[in-house]
Amino acid sequence: MALHETKRDAAAAFADIYATPISRAALPKLKMPDGTADPRIIRALIEDELALDGNAAQNLATFCTTWSEPEVHELMDACLNKNMIDKDEYPQTAEIESRCVHILADLWHAPEGTSTMGCSTTGSSEAAMLGGLALKWRWRARREAEGKPTDRPNLVCGPVQVCWEKFATYFDVELRQVPLEPDATGLQPHQLREYVDENTIGVVAILGVTYTCDYEPVAAIAAELDALQAETGLDVPVHVDAASGGFVAPFLQPDLPWDFRVPRVVSINASGHKYGMAPLGVGWIVWRSAEHLPDELVFKVSYLGGDMPTFALNFSRPGGSVIAQYYVMLRLGREGYRAVYEAAAASARALGEAVAGMGPFRLLYDGRGGLPAVSWTLADANAPFTLYELSDQLRLRGWQVPSYPLPPAREETVIQRVLIRHGISRDKVALLAADLGAAVDRLTAAAGGVPPAQPSFHH
Repeated sequence: MALHETKRDAAAAFADIYATPISRAALPKLKMPDGTADPRIIRALIEDELALDGNAAQNLATFCTTWSEPEVHELMDACLNKNMIDKDEYPQTAEIESRCVHILADLWHAPEGTSTMGCSTTGSSEAAMLGGLALKWRWRARREAEGKPTDRPNLVCGPVQVCWEKFATYFDVELRQVPLEPDATGLQPHQLREYVDENTIGVVAILGVTYTCDYEPVAAIAAELDALQAETGLDVPVHVDAASGGFVAPFLQPDLPWDFRVPRVVSINASGHKYGMAPLGVGWIVWRSAEHLPDELVFKVSYLGGDMPTFALNFSRPGGSVIAQYYVMLRLGREGYRAVYEAAAASARALGEAVAGMGPFRLLYDGRGGLPAVSWTLADANAPFTLYELSDQLRLRGWQVPSYPLPPAREETVIQRVLIRHGISRDKVALLAADLGAAVDRLTAAAGGVPPAQPSFHH
């Protein structure tokens, strides 16, 4: 009997992952299997499938964090079983969330930093919607007090991320997207007068336009609304969608007035898992003061023994990303954030110079004054290749560089955009520039019927 057991254990230890019964067929995709399986085998087979994904480190389309220190992974694992919504059971996690809110309020110059209202969210999209809801509720309360109708609210913005389109659809608000002017990359202050009226709940200004990565002029937008109020009496607040720029501008452009230093700015959203350098799953919304968050939007929920205030579009979610955000804030401090983004901005400028020197491109944003990023278009509408073809060529080397049209009324212009995040080294940028130049040469040669030179290879 003992000999039999020994042989069976030895056979199990010898069993190769790719010789087991479950590995000899495709993994179940539509029906749960009847029996159990060895965890190491299932993990290996799923990892094989995940290898078909793109390399996150070469994904230059995403704003999201793709590199974190080992300590972040450990903290995320330690918080795997903590539900962020249950503040009564996990009071210290709730306390850390509150600390992050107040750190951001201070970073963004809130006049009442110690009593500022704010919360974490699953990302900047949810945070933006919460900011929009507060705008709508305050506008409606003011209209009701004046005895005026409340059935036609509108929100004015330039080229915004799709979350604002969702907000307008889900919460019955007309979204007035101002078309881009020639050579403009965002909302221009003088355009507001055509779109703002008594039903405008607010104006959204973007700090880090999704398409081109530069900043809309928040202070100038607010000044135009100041002038409009002086002429018409319309008092229209500004919400700043700082999904990306909220963690960049305080360190790269500290003297730029875009935040609560601008009196008309009543709320700001940002994404912790973008340039906040936290892992995926956390965003932030902060209001200038408690008066800008209507009480009726905050629910008191009796849950697992406690009475908790909550303002969110979801309920249960893991607390690890919030804890990781706090870790990054403490780990880097202002000095560290500044050093990281100065390096990233320098790399972006270097890439911009390389792209400008290649010939067929015209820079739309050169990495100066906004996010650490570069965007460009083809200088010649009759170029022998399209940017979509160029994206395909770069994918052959693993690079994910998006090509897409600008918003109305510049949709005829197709651009490419590269984001330089934490973890994108100068060496990696140099490799990208070399591959970009080689792809341009191949496409140009193919269009002219001349095969590109084949690189030699030597052992």
